[in-house]
Amino acid sequence: MKFIGFNFNKINIEKFSGSLKDLKINTKIDISKIETVKSDLIGNGEGLIMAKFTYKIIYEPNIANIELNGDVFLSDTPKNIKEIVEQWSNNKEMPEDFRVFLFNIILRKSNLKALQLEDEMNLPVHIPFPSLKKEKNEKEKK
Repeated sequence: MKFIGFNFNKINIEKFSGSLKDLKINTKIDISKIETVKSDLIGNGEGLIMAKFTYKIIYEPNIANIELNGDVFLSDTPKNIKEIVEQWSNNKEMPEDFRVFLFNIILRKSNLKALQLEDEMNLPVHIPFPSLKKEKNEKEKK
């Protein structure tokens, strides 16, 4: 499976409250459609698949929401693409390897955009950043 492209189709952020009391941040990825796509750009006997997604970050209780909708384009063998699309069409499921690959792309791209939006709207970041801590000297340790 190869990553080919990524588009955002909708970016929405709403801030309802400035209070961060009892803040809980939840994230959710929904896949609404998986389908084959025709393209002259893909060669070597490979096919193209598109997955439509929604990535939501919900700041509770009723503090803010971020919603990102978009498309992910991937290429693979026609056989693998047919299996993925058929499994999705039949029961809205996908092979585990494909799901992990797809979700990692969505998370990488969407988290970068969400961090930018959070900064612009003065919201706390939804993922922890690494931070430095001062080492305690011998007197402080006692």
